[in-house]
Amino acid sequence: MTVRRDFDLLPEDKQFLDDYGLPWETVSDGSQWVLVHEFPSQHEGYSHAAVTVAIRLETGYPNTPLDMVYVFPPLTRKDGQVIGATQVPQNIVGQTYQRWSRHRTECNPWKPGQDGIGTHIFLIEDWFAREFEKCLPR
Repeated sequence: MTVRRDFDLLPEDKQFLDDYGLPWETVSDGSQWVLVHEFPSQHEGYSHAAVTVAIRLETGYPNTPLDMVYVFPPLTRKDGQVIGATQVPQNIVGQTYQRWSRHRTECNPWKPGQDGIGTHIFLIEDWFAREFEKCLPR
């Protein structure tokens, strides 16, 4: 796989992604994006075992928080239940990604100097896994 490096990342972000072990690239397409390929969807109940996730680097990052995640191909649940807040598409380098509108909370705020791409990827893993916890019988 040929990967693009349209811009440089902070050394700690580059090191995290290299250590994470999945193919990744940086692309500029209206915004700066980090694409992580072959990202596990964290649950066998999804339509795809692995996807590409896109993280938008907002102006001012790393002092400005990372927010949400964009997924290609779009994920659906095999059981037919709708995944909430994923209906808005986002075009990134000619492909239509599915926006997962997920955000940090007051209990888990962005901490400049501590948070970065690595902590955001851990949140993405958690968001994907927790989708199925919402529907567990009580």
